[in-house]
Amino acid sequence: MSRRSERKTEGRRAWIITDGKAGMEIQVAGVAQALGAEAEVRRVSPRGIWRFLAPWGPVDPGERFGREGSQFAPPWPDIALATGRLSIPALRAIRKASPGTYTVVIQDPRTGAGTADLIAVPAHDKLTGTNVIHTLTAPHVFSQGRLARLRAKLPADIAALSTPRVAVVLGGPNAVYGFAPADSARLGASLASLASLGASFLVTASRRTPSHAREAVLAATPLARRIVWEGTGVNPYESWLAHGDMFVVTADSINMTGEACASGKPVYVFEPDGGSAKFRKFHESLRRYGATRILPESFTHLETWAYTPLDSAAQIADEIERRWRR
Repeated sequence: MSRRSERKTEGRRAWIITDGKAGMEIQVAGVAQALGAEAEVRRVSPRGIWRFLAPWGPVDPGERFGREGSQFAPPWPDIALATGRLSIPALRAIRKASPGTYTVVIQDPRTGAGTADLIAVPAHDKLTGTNVIHTLTAPHVFSQGRLARLRAKLPADIAALSTPRVAVVLGGPNAVYGFAPADSARLGASLASLASLGASFLVTASRRTPSHAREAVLAATPLARRIVWEGTGVNPYESWLAHGDMFVVTADSINMTGEACASGKPVYVFEPDGGSAKFRKFHESLRRYGATRILPESFTHLETWAYTPLDSAAQIADEIERRWRR
């Protein structure tokens, strides 16, 4: 892996092109950060027929692409990083207008391998090509350097917890996972058994988390030492990634699971009812790698294991470095 200070991409201008969804934007931001590039965000929101035609159609004329005053106008960036179908028309147009710009797509653009100079897709994706690479997790901004800096300073409230410190990262229902009250009850029973073995807890929920899931977690750990983020003040999530001894993550979030796997610490995945072939392949790949295990119904003893932390942003940045202006 190239050390960041030695990268040819250090300080280069990069555009991050997305539709503004936070979960997607963080992926390309992680790659830009790993490159050491000076990144600027370009958010697209095509209207009407132009939105319907993406990713195959042209840029929405309302963008005034290439004209003075447009967010897409010279000077063109050294590197353009895009993700999401709405970003693809702009990326293709940049590639045509500025052949010197190195173009990268995170996730399958659905328009073929010829869409960009480099395409990074999940390991279970079927897209192939000489310019296509596969990663086990989605890229993110929690680099090994960032986690090392966080580990160098242990916050007093976390230091006061007993070990193992279990970070519980809750998602919620999505298109394939239902997350019914019965699922929350199963999750609570498992965490209660962990609490009986002396674990402490760092609990955080997302906007999608149903109230019964959060309540089940709290009801299962009333006597355990714990910190619960209530959604106000500074989000402690990054500190919990750095200082958690093990993780319990709900299967519905590919991003949160991948971020936990940057720790190199044990990650248990709780699976609500449902799922899909895509999610099953993702979670199976992480289990085969040795990063995750399925959360048991009940713990009778504490387990531990280790693996090389997963950092897909660095992997993608290394590949850009290797290929760029080769």
